[in-house]
Amino acid sequence: MTDTLIKVDLSQSAYDNDMIHNRWHPDIPMVAWVEPGDDFIVECVDWTGGQIKNDDDAADVRDVDLTQVHFLSGPIGIKGAEPGDLLVVDFLDIGAFPHNLWGFNGFFSKKNGGGFLTEHFPEAQKSIWDISGMFTKSRHVPGVSFAGLIHPGLIGCLPSKEMLETWNTREAALYNTDPNRVPALATLPYGPTAHMGRMTGDAAEAAAAEGARTVPPREHGGNCDIKDLSRGAKVFFPVYVNGGGLSMGDLHFSQGDGEITFCGAIEMAGWVHLKVGLIKGGMAKYGIRNPIFKPSPITPTYNDYLIFEGISVDEGGKQHYLDVHIAYRQACLNAIEYLKKFGYSGAQAYAILGTAPVQGHISGVVDIPNACATLWLPTEIFEFSVQPGADGPAVFDTRGIDVPLAPDL
Repeated sequence: MTDTLIKVDLSQSAYDNDMIHNRWHPDIPMVAWVEPGDDFIVECVDWTGGQIKNDDDAADVRDVDLTQVHFLSGPIGIKGAEPGDLLVVDFLDIGAFPHNLWGFNGFFSKKNGGGFLTEHFPEAQKSIWDISGMFTKSRHVPGVSFAGLIHPGLIGCLPSKEMLETWNTREAALYNTDPNRVPALATLPYGPTAHMGRMTGDAAEAAAAEGARTVPPREHGGNCDIKDLSRGAKVFFPVYVNGGGLSMGDLHFSQGDGEITFCGAIEMAGWVHLKVGLIKGGMAKYGIRNPIFKPSPITPTYNDYLIFEGISVDEGGKQHYLDVHIAYRQACLNAIEYLKKFGYSGAQAYAILGTAPVQGHISGVVDIPNACATLWLPTEIFEFSVQPGADGPAVFDTRGIDVPLAPDL
């Protein structure tokens, strides 16, 4: 019987669980130790710690306290792991709790984090997605159903003290170039809402004041939101502290490449079954400074796609030089405008791109001045045809159904 190293109670606050933390810091104590070769199960709350509810009111997305996130289960120590090693993590299985078969997708208000297309969707909205085995559908986004690929959006090892200082220094320098920007350029350390696991007293307070926020991906892994880290995947994580300190959370039932709505996957609570190993001195042996991974061999199989192209010319017509961010943004906007012709609201189309297994590709970065990015939309997820034809789009009736919009206070 595989041991469950970390258990969670969804009826309790994540702050009451000392096997959970929401900052990165080298001094956070390990909550469990395992041997290389061990397998174990880790339970996780959703990334907000239960702030979002299964209802038709988006006020909770509007009011979510993003200084609390992400709530991570761990850190777990691996005996014998030392700085410079590679921690090998095999994803044996992953799933939702049988008593909690739902997830949520949200657009954050521009005033509270925003998102990839926040200029077009500046107000908070959310959709609820019900989980039925491998599949999901939403009462807020009718006409689509698709298979999920459950994965942790966030997983990584603790940073060293030197790495933490590097993160905080470079991110503060970026933030300070435009400190009044909304949304902010970076999320800097913030002690009042930090949960430092089993740290207590003055040590916890000091670490909270400098602990790195969990929002971005960094050299150790972190919030990479790679949808292919599912059953059968293998990840090689750089080790920066003795024991490694593996933590994880932010589980997603399904996600489109880019997680473009920021709260952009189908966020859920659940569990992960892992096995760990070590490659001694692996960072130097293989020249690794960021994690590398082998993807899951189990992926939703869709064989027919509409591919939307974007180039690095923004909505105002301004030319950018080989900017793949602008190009992918335009590909997403082009797909949204297309889906609106079939009866979807812009918000429903945006939610589809954030949750369904769409693929994002960097298709060209050499043909100056335009980068080309593409978004691959699987047509088989729809209950009606979205193929272009001479007769025009067959409009799907979504009257009276939309992604709930929170009132702007």
